[in-house]
Amino acid sequence: MRSGFIYLVVTVCVTGVSLLRAAAPPQEPTTLQPLNNGRVSYYIADGELGSHYLASDRELATWALREWERTLDGAVKLEAAAEQDALLRVYWVPASSGQYGEMRPLRVSGQRGAAVYIRPDTDALGPAIGKRAQADPLFRDTIVYLTCLHELGHAFGLSHTDSFVDIMYFFGYGGDIPAFFGRYRERLRSRMDISTTTGLSPDDVRRVKELYR
Repeated sequence: MRSGFIYLVVTVCVTGVSLLRAAAPPQEPTTLQPLNNGRVSYYIADGELGSHYLASDRELATWALREWERTLDGAVKLEAAAEQDALLRVYWVPASSGQYGEMRPLRVSGQRGAAVYIRPDTDALGPAIGKRAQADPLFRDTIVYLTCLHELGHAFGLSHTDSFVDIMYFFGYGGDIPAFFGRYRERLRSRMDISTTTGLSPDDVRRVKELYR
């Protein structure tokens, strides 16, 4: 499936969708499911040529992975692995049609997995996003981080919601998209705050914990 938060690639054993900016209903995959409990391997790639990837984006993806791991209270243990062995794989790709990201299902040694594609070129997301991201590096990092968090949510089995407060909100429902990112940015004083400031709503937390009971 192709969707649109930004294009980071994470590979997990699941099917996923991402935030689309088009005014259309979300296309949820029928195979969207949780991962198996226990050890889950992951791999984060370097950025593709033309993706506008920054070396520090790897840290943002890692923080997003750890946020889901913490939320699941030990139901999943994430471990770094080689690309060919990883159930979750994160890739950084060039901009395309205003998409933010995408999650695609994988099979790895007979297990469900997922690849997440993140598009970190904020200039391609329209002037309201692009100009603000150029002026404020923390706003740019907020967009990339929350996109990772959203796409990984699909990898862990979550579908879209129509609630603007959720990380799994689908942009096709409308709303002030710069404000969606801006409310998180306002909670940050430094880049390191991203590692300890949750981007999940109470309902995001409830839904993912229900999947891993």
